[in-house]
Amino acid sequence: MWRDSFRLQIFCLLMAVLAVVVLVHNFFQLEHLDDDTVSGSNWITENNVQHSLSQTTKTTRKPYCGYKQQILSKREQEEQESLLAAIQWPKPSDGKIAFVQSTDPARSDFVIVKPSGFFKVGDQLEVLVHMKDFQGKPKQYGGDYLQARIHSPLLKAGATGRIVDCHNGLYKVFFTLLWPGEVKVSVSLVHPSEAIQVLLRLREERPDRVYFKSSFKSGRYSETTECNVCLPGDLPVCNFTDLYTGEPWFCYKPRKLSCASRISHAKGGYQKGLLTQEESLFFQSDVNIKRPILSSGPDSVIVKPKAFTDSSSMDRAEDPTVSPSGYYYEDQWRSRTHWIHHFNKSDDITKCLQGKVIHLFGDSTIRQWFEYLTAFVPDLVEFNLGSPKNVGPFMSVDLKHNILLKFRCHGPPIRFSTVFSSELRYIANELNGIVGGRNTVIAITIWSHFSTFPVEVYIRRLRNIRRSIIQLLDRSPKTLITIRTANVQELGPELKLPCICDKNEDLKSSAGKGKGTEVLLHFCCRSVG
Repeated sequence: MWRDSFRLQIFCLLMAVLAVVVLVHNFFQLEHLDDDTVSGSNWITENNVQHSLSQTTKTTRKPYCGYKQQILSKREQEEQESLLAAIQWPKPSDGKIAFVQSTDPARSDFVIVKPSGFFKVGDQLEVLVHMKDFQGKPKQYGGDYLQARIHSPLLKAGATGRIVDCHNGLYKVFFTLLWPGEVKVSVSLVHPSEAIQVLLRLREERPDRVYFKSSFKSGRYSETTECNVCLPGDLPVCNFTDLYTGEPWFCYKPRKLSCASRISHAKGGYQKGLLTQEESLFFQSDVNIKRPILSSGPDSVIVKPKAFTDSSSMDRAEDPTVSPSGYYYEDQWRSRTHWIHHFNKSDDITKCLQGKVIHLFGDSTIRQWFEYLTAFVPDLVEFNLGSPKNVGPFMSVDLKHNILLKFRCHGPPIRFSTVFSSELRYIANELNGIVGGRNTVIAITIWSHFSTFPVEVYIRRLRNIRRSIIQLLDRSPKTLITIRTANVQELGPELKLPCICDKNEDLKSSAGKGKGTEVLLHFCCRSVG
């Protein structure tokens, strides 16, 4: 008997030693990768099926791009192909276009169809835009990125138009006339079609043009290395791919420190000299970037009120996909698909949020919500967590009315100043840790920091977030989830926005509905026309 017990003890001891050896070996492999492979890790995909990165990423890394190593279900693959097709941008028939043959906004013009006609609220206004090159010749192909709007400055009113590319240098713009009075038409060229092709090339070929860095530290010794979704070259890397979502992230391995010694993440900078001399001509701020296109005739119309109609409902549309989904009037946003209550008094906000826990996830455009509410609501006081300014996480508390407001930035890529590595959280994972319920409110926005990466990187992130949203709503259907979609923004020459968004609304919301593809589509960019 004692011999059997002794043998069992010996066996258990050997198994323990073997486990330690395997564990040490795995850590060694993770930290000392060879020049041509990236170590594997596991992540969970749809239906909680576990896959291994090691089965798909043992490949030459020149550069290594984790977003290309996805394992998609048939439905996910079809959805991704559908989204990519939906945002496909028209291309010139000829591969290389000389600058003088590119779009010149100063020589282009627009004309209002029937400018002297009788218009009333609710009517459609059609505008034709004719594009010409720098030689004054009509363009023979489309693909220009235009913005068109109607506005009445005295009424502080404005709305966007629906642009249709005829692919021959002609564009049609359709406006819904939503208020009475004099309505002015404005058209601008944001980027010529030739510049769009350069931006598309950079997005696909140089996803590392915005780079990041991480600091590694042990004792008094520290090192800083470059990080990204894609890392060019053949140097060993640290694999920080998220184990649950599979979101890829890599840093070059420090020379002397281990990967586990990473302490922070930060924006590194921008790659220089990516444009040829000829390509740079397509990006001149005073020539062909965000330049107005003038009318060759009248640029405004007079709109009469709609007779015998309640003014509060005259702009209402039953179709949830109507364009535009809303407009500004008297400097306030009016939705055409939902009734919106405006909270102009802090007491109204307090009454609405009383007893609620509000989670804000995303970038600076939703951090502004945190800052506004904390400043506007008197009893909502920020609790100092010692977080870096503009980075977070942040928290404000109203003890009197039992309100808790929290903000956390999304995981990499994110162009913030220094973020502690322990605070780098993916929204999907954070949602999985929320119990939810009728007193839980969640607001999400994520888009700006993905604009320089291939669209597949963005779709993957949204797919993971959507999965967590659906799971949260399944276990707590009364949880209120609000999704703030992308808006156009002005960017400097180093960070032009290659994913062209045509979003008119300020936000969309989902409360126990909108499950499935709709949640993903609310995020994704659409091409005009």
